Amino acid sequence: MKKKFAVITLVLIIPALLISCAKKEESGAIKIGISKIVEHPALNAIEQGIQDELTDMGYTDIEYDLQNAAGDMNTASQIAAKFKAEKVSLAIGIATPTAIALATGIKDIPVIFSAVTDPIDAGLVDDLKNGKNNITGTSDMTPVKEQIQMLSDILEVKTLGHIYTSGEPNGVKLAQMAKEAAASLGIKFVATTISNSSEVMQAVVSIAKKVDAIYISTDNTVFSALGSVVEGATNAGVPVFSADPASAPESGVLAAYGFDYYKHGRMTGRLAARVLEGEDPATIPTQFMTDDADLTLVLNLDVAKTLGLTISENLIEKAGVVVEDGKEK
Repeated sequence: MKKKFAVITLVLIIPALLISCAKKEESGAIKIGISKIVEHPALNAIEQGIQDELTDMGYTDIEYDLQNAAGDMNTASQIAAKFKAEKVSLAIGIATPTAIALATGIKDIPVIFSAVTDPIDAGLVDDLKNGKNNITGTSDMTPVKEQIQMLSDILEVKTLGHIYTSGEPNGVKLAQMAKEAAASLGIKFVATTISNSSEVMQAVVSIAKKVDAIYISTDNTVFSALGSVVEGATNAGVPVFSADPASAPESGVLAAYGFDYYKHGRMTGRLAARVLEGEDPATIPTQFMTDDADLTLVLNLDVAKTLGLTISENLIEKAGVVVEDGKEK
């Protein structure tokens, strides 16, 4: 009888344990939705950095829902609705438009913004010392004046061209900053706007003959058509300077100076971990990249040769990446 009773007890206990474990596994599952506004190297690097950082921190069982809005705000809103319906554990918006879409559409799930230039102007937070409700994030405010100064160190620039997206808040903000920086350096500023990536080539053609160089900030729509910028500018014999070093070695720009966006992604990943561990987004201030070590200068000597430009040995020594004969050094 004792043996029979023990067997019956085990038969009853084992299913209960299995059910308990299943519930624990289900309740412990983590799903993170990541929405980026367009496909390009900088945003892809952020997306990868987030995942790598969380993996290295021990989050090995996360299910990711990776979405690309392809530059369309309606699509960005649909992605936000999808994340809300799926009840993701956390929603991350890479770039201002997708971050706004998530913040607007999701109120009961933590939302983290990444690569947002001015989160206050975007309405994501009220101040940089706190989050807002279910929202916090990381800013990629780029050193605009230092970038334009760096360009001036490479070649003489009397007139600087700039292309930005009229409907992209970070693009508008950075264009204003670039205008002010150019004025402070005694450089004439010529800007033109686009509404979508298909207009980039025409925008380049419209200003190329009026400027000594073209400066491209971290405007996502423009960056998604960086090839058109480089093609149009090169045909006109005008160098392109970029704020994104991640895409520079292969894009054909003369030079780039800015943050490493993969590191920005890893910073976002660390912030995501804090929220996953229970920290209230409303109490977390906006995170910035403030270390000079996070800035990288990329110089393309092949492009310089094509354009008949000579870059000083001093600048070459400062560069983190130098492209020559098609190879990175």
